[in-house]
Amino acid sequence: MVRIRVLVVDDHRIFAESLAAALAAEPDVDVAAAGSGPAALRCLERAATEGRPYDVMLVDADLGIVAGAGAGPVARAVPDSGEAGLGLVDGISLVAGVRSGQPSVHCVVLAEKDDPGRAALALQAGASGWVAKDCSLQRLLAVIRGVLRDETHLPPALLTNVLRELTAARKHRTDSERLVDSLTPRELEVLRCMVAGLGRKAVAERLFLSPHTVRTHMQNVLGKLGVHSTLAAVALARRAGVGPADLGDTEAVRVG
Repeated sequence: MVRIRVLVVDDHRIFAESLAAALAAEPDVDVAAAGSGPAALRCLERAATEGRPYDVMLVDADLGIVAGAGAGPVARAVPDSGEAGLGLVDGISLVAGVRSGQPSVHCVVLAEKDDPGRAALALQAGASGWVAKDCSLQRLLAVIRGVLRDETHLPPALLTNVLRELTAARKHRTDSERLVDSLTPRELEVLRCMVAGLGRKAVAERLFLSPHTVRTHMQNVLGKLGVHSTLAAVALARRAGVGPADLGDTEAVRVG
């Protein structure tokens, strides 16, 4: 019998252990529980090293979020290994990191309530499903088996709004890419330095330009992108897929 290896990740210990126990009653399911993002990553890494990788990760959408604090967009992907930077990590960010490091692990987000915006973020992060925490065990098992067949599972009531969110996100990205394409190569390099968090003086030193010239380039970047601040320019650049400048690659910039 082919067994399904499932990892439950939730910082509410009673819920995690209860769900793991219920799933373990299935004859073809092996299950473990983790109470945090770092603990989950350790479990996944250990299992992969032992040649017994997990098939499905069930993760709390609000993992690591302080009650009442609200949930923002995915801020960063979780590193594949190591402890640095692995403090409080929300469930959707954990999905992004796991899908990047171990793409064979199918991720399903467990949520207290329906939220089309966050469900869309979860799908963009690589999740294969968004399921209510209070769904029946039979429903959850159907989702687990379904994602292993590369199916995507969403509550029917969420489907229309999630598709609307994904369409809007795609349009914003397309518009952002079009604006970035209007930049000259030097302006694009200045933008990448801005994404890296460099100020005007640091950009001037890196690109071997005068601060006045850098100021002109930055003003041109803001004008072409149609924004009024560095923060807004960086946000637009991120949507368009523009990454930060490689701060160690000084010589390559000097030649250009």
